[in-house]
Amino acid sequence: MTGTLTEARRPQQAGHHERRSHSRRTARRRNWAGGLAGWLWLGVVAVPLYWTLITSFKAQNRYYADNPLVPSGDPTLENYRLVVESGFLRYFVNSAVVTAGAVVPAVLFSFMAAYAIVRGWRMRVLRAMNGLFLMGLAIPLQATVIPVYLIIIELELYDTLPALILPSIAFAVPLSVLVLSNFIRDVPKELFDSMRVDGATEWTTLWRLAAPLTRPAILTVTIFNALTIWNGFLLPLILTQSPDRRTLPLALWTFQGQYGVNVPAVVAAVVLTTLPVLVLYAFGRRQLLSGLTAGFSR
Repeated sequence: MTGTLTEARRPQQAGHHERRSHSRRTARRRNWAGGLAGWLWLGVVAVPLYWTLITSFKAQNRYYADNPLVPSGDPTLENYRLVVESGFLRYFVNSAVVTAGAVVPAVLFSFMAAYAIVRGWRMRVLRAMNGLFLMGLAIPLQATVIPVYLIIIELELYDTLPALILPSIAFAVPLSVLVLSNFIRDVPKELFDSMRVDGATEWTTLWRLAAPLTRPAILTVTIFNALTIWNGFLLPLILTQSPDRRTLPLALWTFQGQYGVNVPAVVAAVVLTTLPVLVLYAFGRRQLLSGLTAGFSR
């Protein structure tokens, strides 16, 4: 009887070893096409960054004479000095005020609206509000330039920073509500019921239960909206006029003359403009990645 069982197990073990060896051979196969495509994409991304960095240290009179992909033999910080002396700090403060003044209210309002929509889905008013938010995703910024301009004129806010903050909040809310409401729906209903049994109010449940559990989503929409508003160009171009109200993307025009462009200075300004974005991503990288991949882990 024992010999029969042993003989019956041998084909199973042999088949198991064959499958294991086959899987090892499959794992050893290298995706040459995918690897080549990855290296090509790395070059597409890395070459512009490399060019931007080395160009920012080149003198303007040597920019067109030297090879654009060869670092300068005599690097200089003159371009960065010119950018700082041209009012970079003022433009930086304007961009920071507009970004913070728009992102913080937009995320707070979107989070509370998303919580109300998810928790009160049976109410017609909240369903209608959710529909309005979804409709807002279909309206591009360019299609609302004239109405926004007329509204800002009527409010007597033209050429002020609030003229940039208010429309930025409006355009940041729809996508933020959509993302946050999807995350709040994934919170188990039993947790909300337990909070209700303990006597917690909706306001307490909002900040002590929903907010900690959806922190990756909150940080994700915060960073996304901050990047969008920080790099915004159309609204500052339309709604501001005086140099003191310029933001960083619009301030790049400072280095454009009547007959030419100071390319090294523009590139130096781009480098300084990008640094806050890199710092923001460095601090929020883990939460941002967990928020972006949360839908795949569920």
